[in-house]
Amino acid sequence: MKRALDVTVATILLLAMSPILTIVALAIWLISGRPVLYVGKRVGTGGKIFGMYKFRSMATASGVSSADVTASDDPRITSLGRVLRRSKLDELPQLVNVLRGEMSLVGPRPEAPVYVDLYGPEAAEILSVRPGITGPTQLRFMDEEQLLAGGEADRVYRETVLAQKIASDLEYVRSRTLLGDLRLLLASLIRLVRLRR
Repeated sequence: MKRALDVTVATILLLAMSPILTIVALAIWLISGRPVLYVGKRVGTGGKIFGMYKFRSMATASGVSSADVTASDDPRITSLGRVLRRSKLDELPQLVNVLRGEMSLVGPRPEAPVYVDLYGPEAAEILSVRPGITGPTQLRFMDEEQLLAGGEADRVYRETVLAQKIASDLEYVRSRTLLGDLRLLLASLIRLVRLRR
């Protein structure tokens, strides 16, 4: 049931937002060149590595950035990239990951392999479900880039943020329901509307 909902909603959103996707892609290409997409290595269901798509928001020579976490004051973020990140438009290409079966609309946030290695015994439980574009963890840490600003982003993430994310993801996995996912989708939509005001 959840997979059918994922495919249906992702397809509708991709079709409805295709003009926005096209405009964003053209803007990135005209302002900062190719590649338009960033492909980050993430750990999916059962520990399988997949490429998570985002619109590129940083100045880089390739579509794959070496950074696993990024602070809001990172000098590599382009002016257009700041707008995309603030509005969360950079996340839209992940709808393709949903159609490919690598992600769900709602689930634990897909994490980079280097951080999953730090999970410990919780890893198997968190990785038993598809990671999601949104979820309780994503909503709680929507301002993560600000939390990581002003210092060593990787160290702060490892020492402060990661343990909280693991606890949040575990709580979601252990109590998830279809109705709960629908509520999280609605909460995410409301947060996005507020962000763009």
